Amino acid sequence: MTYRAWFKCINPKCGATYPLNTVVYSCHECQSLLEVEHDTEALGRRGAAAWMKLFEERYKSNEWPYGAGVWGKKEWILPQIDDRNVVSLYEGGTNLFWAERFGKIVGINDLWIKLCGNTHSGSFKDLGMTVLVSQVKQMISEGAPIKAVVCASTGDTSAALATYCAAAGIQSIVLLPRGKISLAQLVQPISNDALVLYLDTDFDGCMRLVKEITKDPTLYLANSMNSLRVEGQKTVGIEIVQQFDWETPDVMIIPGGNLGNVSALGKGLLMMRDLGLISRLPRIVVAQAERANPLYRAYLNGFQNFEPITAEKTLASAIQIGNPVSIEKAIRTLQQFNGVVEQATEEELAEAAALGDRTGMFNCPHTGVALAAMIKLLKAGKIDKSERVVVISTAHGLKFVEMKVKYHQKELGFPSKHANQPIELPARLDAVKTALDQALEARGKF
Repeated sequence: MTYRAWFKCINPKCGATYPLNTVVYSCHECQSLLEVEHDTEALGRRGAAAWMKLFEERYKSNEWPYGAGVWGKKEWILPQIDDRNVVSLYEGGTNLFWAERFGKIVGINDLWIKLCGNTHSGSFKDLGMTVLVSQVKQMISEGAPIKAVVCASTGDTSAALATYCAAAGIQSIVLLPRGKISLAQLVQPISNDALVLYLDTDFDGCMRLVKEITKDPTLYLANSMNSLRVEGQKTVGIEIVQQFDWETPDVMIIPGGNLGNVSALGKGLLMMRDLGLISRLPRIVVAQAERANPLYRAYLNGFQNFEPITAEKTLASAIQIGNPVSIEKAIRTLQQFNGVVEQATEEELAEAAALGDRTGMFNCPHTGVALAAMIKLLKAGKIDKSERVVVISTAHGLKFVEMKVKYHQKELGFPSKHANQPIELPARLDAVKTALDQALEARGKF
């Protein structure tokens, strides 16, 4: 069976189409965003049971490139790409962690954390970048004069782009906002031989510059307005359902910044429904930091209007975005999924992340935003304690060690209720015994 995919304008009044090997990011006719469209009629001829069997056979196998979480669904992603041009680092296939103890503490019986940070560059972004860089490699093999792949980033996108371009032997260029990303996120693209431009602006300022420089067709845009990224990222929802033996959870909660991940999550789930693999959809919750909450503000007015904001400095630096590129797609997704948007203050996100850490996690601050939003919605009765809830953890906590150190040193401007500081003692047995007696008695109260 031959399967096909192409770019299509998201504006229903336009619907212009373009081949996937075209250097295009928005519609030439109406300037709307694009999305990758698949020949669902052809895909549907295979049958839902056959797709599930195929995906199960490939999952975490050693068959190139199908053992990777993304490329095991190749026919649903980039069906026309040559396997020799796939740039994969075995992304996806990440742990769906049963957060039993944390769930009991906050009052949810069936809580799971999808640990997307347990991947090659340490974030959810790998799922999309493997697809984009693979398509670029294919285009170069066909003669496209692409010199480099470019992105603006708050840290995770740049790390993923640099990693996959390094593996492919393609030059990457990343524009980063000076002083607004963690040290670990800065050193990742530097280590992977990216050309790093560290600019005196915020993410939105970097994004404006990227849009300008990628008007040169030899510099290929890698931000989420390029819908190739969505094709990889949509597999997170598919994989979660697969890990639940093809049963749909009730609620999925995801942090939102530039909002490409929100629409990607929805796209994968809708594709499963349309091809008969699932019969119902979950509710999607988007969690935003209070200091970078343009989607939340639009949600409060029923999405009647959207106004960009200037995002303020937040511990959740990767979602410190005031003018998200994928806003139209995100709103459309929330409307299709009975969606909810909630926000978290700096204290709420830090305390939620730290409480989760005390139960075996190691949360990035963005996962803290999602956990805090979940707790608030549970208290408000918008999530029921009996529902199966999945929180999508978008990055590994090791990328944000500075934030975690400041939390435990109580340097963030609020009490840090779950702070855990080392006990400094002389190396004497009596001092150690006394300290242990006091500390264990105090910890028994948790």
